[in-house]
Amino acid sequence: MVAEVFAEGGALSHAADEFRERHGQTQMALAVARTIDDGGVLVVEAGTGVGKTFSYLVPALLSGERVLLSTATKTLQDQLFGRDLPRLVDALKLPVRMALLKGRGSYLCQHRLGQARHDASLPERGSLRTLAKIEQWATATRTGDLAELPGLDERSPLLPLITSTRENCLGAQCPQFKPCHVNAARREALAADVVVINHHLFFADLAVRESGMAELLPSVRVVVFDEAHQLNETGVQFLGVQMGSGQALDFARDVLAAGLQHARGLVDWTSLVAAVERAARELRMSVGQQWPGAKLRWAGPAPEGVPQAPWQDALDELQQAFEDAAEGLATVSEISPDFVRLHERAQQLAARVDRFAQPCALGSVRWVDVGSQLRLVESPLDIAEAVRKRVLKKDSEDAEDRGRAWVFTSATLGDDPQLRWFTEPCGLTDAEVLRVQSPFDYARQAALYVPRDFPKPNDPAHSARVAALAARGAAVLGGRTLVLTTTLRALRTVGDEMRRRLEGEPPDRRPEVLVQGELPKRVLMDRFREGASGGRAGCVLVASASFWEGFDAPGDALQLVVIDKLPFPPPNDPLVEARSQRLEAQGRNAFGDYSLPEAAVALKQGAGRLIRRESDRGVLAICDTRLAVMGYGRRLVAALPPMRRLEGEADFDAAVAELRTGDGA
Repeated sequence: MVAEVFAEGGALSHAADEFRERHGQTQMALAVARTIDDGGVLVVEAGTGVGKTFSYLVPALLSGERVLLSTATKTLQDQLFGRDLPRLVDALKLPVRMALLKGRGSYLCQHRLGQARHDASLPERGSLRTLAKIEQWATATRTGDLAELPGLDERSPLLPLITSTRENCLGAQCPQFKPCHVNAARREALAADVVVINHHLFFADLAVRESGMAELLPSVRVVVFDEAHQLNETGVQFLGVQMGSGQALDFARDVLAAGLQHARGLVDWTSLVAAVERAARELRMSVGQQWPGAKLRWAGPAPEGVPQAPWQDALDELQQAFEDAAEGLATVSEISPDFVRLHERAQQLAARVDRFAQPCALGSVRWVDVGSQLRLVESPLDIAEAVRKRVLKKDSEDAEDRGRAWVFTSATLGDDPQLRWFTEPCGLTDAEVLRVQSPFDYARQAALYVPRDFPKPNDPAHSARVAALAARGAAVLGGRTLVLTTTLRALRTVGDEMRRRLEGEPPDRRPEVLVQGELPKRVLMDRFREGASGGRAGCVLVASASFWEGFDAPGDALQLVVIDKLPFPPPNDPLVEARSQRLEAQGRNAFGDYSLPEAAVALKQGAGRLIRRESDRGVLAICDTRLAVMGYGRRLVAALPPMRRLEGEADFDAAVAELRTGDGA
């Protein structure tokens, strides 16, 4: 039946273009179907254009089993639940109940919304107008999913005030418990045949059993992780321990608000809160004037470069402040459920500080993130043990555990046949592995340019030369250019320099230069995709981090991708350093077995932004001479799609000019 669905003239070929047969799609779908029938673990790397979403959805839906689908982001969740699943269910004519489940931070908390207007820390006046819009929407929404509010910035300082966390949720004691949107979403998930979640939610539950997965997962027989390449890094965030000075300040704010509202005069709330805030400030000050964004290794009693005595004193003071707050809250716990939950939070925060006063757990690494606030982190090096014991349950005697089907898929999972970059840290070395190549004709559709006459990556002039090359291409194309940088410093330098260089272009050909961080991500993506519509010039987007993947701009909106440097993991990152040391201790080569595969996967993700469908055409420029002159460059080029090579600057200019001519620009 699965093969018939994808065959020419089959069950779905009349429904929509994406249901027609694609190279490799049936191969992947049949492998997924076998795994569902037999149970076990399947890892599939499916190149761009294969149509992996339908390759796993069709056999999963036709199986009649309960299915859990996890993807990387809330945006991809919404796409899967709101577009792909309904169209496929309708085409297959299946009576399937579907549910969307996100983390509690995605849903409006009605109790906290009621408190927000009286919060003394409510941000600037504009927030009152936004709050009024949220209050109006709250009376009409069925789901409470904040994604329904397109004008709400994901960076809004209002969000923590109108959503709940595991720490501040009142649970069954909440006056809004019955109509709670989080609880309603979980009830719908438990009653559904297909549930769509995200990786953060899955691992948050694995860590603290809080999101409802504990009840849901045992009833599910098919589990699919899409965009699985993000699993390890997502998992280690949740399987460790974190404590931030920001958490302390949030707790202090909530204590003061509840104390003044429900028990004014019964406890000296101002003194209790001031003690917590003072201790949090002292902890931040104890690390001195460290560079914002620095990660301080923490192998001994104190982080690297931090005097031990002030650090230990600050930790002790913070723990004492939480314990004193717990005592004060205990005296009024019968007045309001808010005080019961705040008392529990105070005890948990005190215990967490005490954890960081003890030696680091075996097999983990500890560090401090420095910013305007501090974040103390203790993390496992990977998720392998957790996956084997707590997800796959390798030692389980339960037949349901052994019979469950697990599918892990992404367009990029490694650069070797066994996909070890993914399978080793995820504890999946015994899995069946399948690699399905992209159906795109990259030699015809795309070209790769690696400039040889270029500053070295560590040369101060490098970023300016990247901007010059990108601006030259963008001027010809009228925008349609994505520049991906490996650091935020390069991001700013390239963005400023490109604006300067493009100022002299005629108004009708002058691209708008968009820079990550200056607008919300969603706004940047939408504006870039609009491209040269309405007679306007297209856009240049200079971005880093999250834009290396998950950003999809098919068609003429994007024809030139420029990558500034090879994306090697930063060697001074404590987690990277600890992973490298572990490999060296095992007699392996950290550069060849860790740094190179990491760079290969990230590079392939960045390059994957260029060609998204059969009609796309474009040029990829990687401005790192190491790709051409170092021996390992061949391995990295081999990991890229098989594009034709451009040998020099003249070839690059000609290829870009051809793109402009080809689309009639």
